[in-house]
Amino acid sequence: MGAPAPMRAKTKYMNFEVGGRRFYAMISPDGQERWAVQEFTSITPITNFKMYNAFSDKDENRELPCSDWDYNFSEQNGITRVDIVIFNESFERLEKLLEGFKIGFTMTLKNRKNCWPPYRKNKQKKITSH
Repeated sequence: MGAPAPMRAKTKYMNFEVGGRRFYAMISPDGQERWAVQEFTSITPITNFKMYNAFSDKDENRELPCSDWDYNFSEQNGITRVDIVIFNESFERLEKLLEGFKIGFTMTLKNRKNCWPPYRKNKQKKITSH
């Protein structure tokens, strides 16, 4: 699992089964690590998985509050659709999560020209982000 450039992801371990966990860090260009634990609570092959997500320190000590994530996969006209529902235990946790999304999504948009072929082929089209 990757990270938006210039960040990178480092997975210490991952066991994708019910009760299994992924322990990983998002690492900034200057080397700062932000660790998290994902515990898989339900897996329905092809269509769904659920996990409990918590920020943590490098020794896997979880920070509360946490959030529940529910990923649903479906196909529409040959295209895979992913719907994600996130339940947060507190408004404080939601704010932390949204700040991370804002940073990561902004990085992704800045790097879109490197991964989106139509953008590279048609440079006269200007795409803006806010």
